[in-house]
Amino acid sequence: MSAQKTAAPRHNPKVTTALRRFAISISVLNIFGYTVLGFEQPWTWPLIALATGYTVEIVLELLGARAEGRAPRFLGGGFKGLVEFLFPAHITALAVNMLSYVNDLVWVMVFGVIVAVGTKWVLRAPVKGRMRHFMNPSNFGIAVILVLFPWASIAPPYQFTEYLDGGFDWLVPAIIITLGTMLNAKLTERMWLILAWVGGFALQAIVRGLLFDTSIPAGLAMMTGVAFVLFTNYMITDPGTTPSSKWGQIAFGGGVAALYGVLTAMSIAYGLFFATALVCAVRGAFLWTADVVSKKRAEEALALAAVTRSVAQADTAATAAGAAACACPEGACACPSPATAENPACGCPENACACPGPATDAETKKVPVAA
Repeated sequence: MSAQKTAAPRHNPKVTTALRRFAISISVLNIFGYTVLGFEQPWTWPLIALATGYTVEIVLELLGARAEGRAPRFLGGGFKGLVEFLFPAHITALAVNMLSYVNDLVWVMVFGVIVAVGTKWVLRAPVKGRMRHFMNPSNFGIAVILVLFPWASIAPPYQFTEYLDGGFDWLVPAIIITLGTMLNAKLTERMWLILAWVGGFALQAIVRGLLFDTSIPAGLAMMTGVAFVLFTNYMITDPGTTPSSKWGQIAFGGGVAALYGVLTAMSIAYGLFFATALVCAVRGAFLWTADVVSKKRAEEALALAAVTRSVAQADTAATAAGAAACACPEGACACPSPATAENPACGCPENACACPGPATDAETKKVPVAA
């Protein structure tokens, strides 16, 4: 029986550190939200969401490891390895529960978590030779809930500051901005994306106001809410589903802002989630197209190299054959050679073109030259 291939590390250490801090931050926010802020979902739902997310993640990893002939990634690292493996599922499950509102139908929330975690194994594209998911998991899970269940909605923004007053309602977004900026600047390195997203969002609010006579201050005021701050620092900056390059980040963040403006102008609610999902889908299509084009160019380059090599080999063979056909045989005397007693005149071998023929009278006849 052949041994299973060792599973490659799921994330590099920097990304693992970022995921750890994301997981800690969202866990603290949920604890704080249910005890102080005023989260409206039942307090048992985060636990149900976590159990669902962990189960789906482990089951799909077992199936994927078996199909790919490798060891599951959560094995071999002990309890620490298991915890690090479950960071993405932990973040996704809590985010779907925290940011969606499905009345008292817990199964809808569970369905959203299953879709969110499962999409990482379905919507994938080749990135640097590896298959990677391109759809933001928690955003996609929430978007699917909003599409399939029209009566569902996102969590009311006021729940993050419902029981705070006296200036403390500004403290929550301030803390989120500070911690989120530090996290994204040092670990995820998505500050260009944040700048493009925030700048683009402000620009689309102004453009909509000028074109459609909507309230520009109201459009800009949305940027001060906790929901917008959370989305900016902990949703749109997902390192696994956003570009790493500077211009790629700018295109992604600006694209989400522009598409949000279009959707809002069309009176489509919850534009943040739909815009992000659509831009992720566009990026996935781009990754697949780039991979197909790259492979086609590589095949064309190999074919051209093979043709060039064949032509060069044919030219070399023809040159060698021609030289062999026209050269005098080894040891043959020069033709013609002056006849002597010791060396009678020899004749050129038949078909040997390199051996000069005897001079004739016509060739040695003197030609008068006019003065």
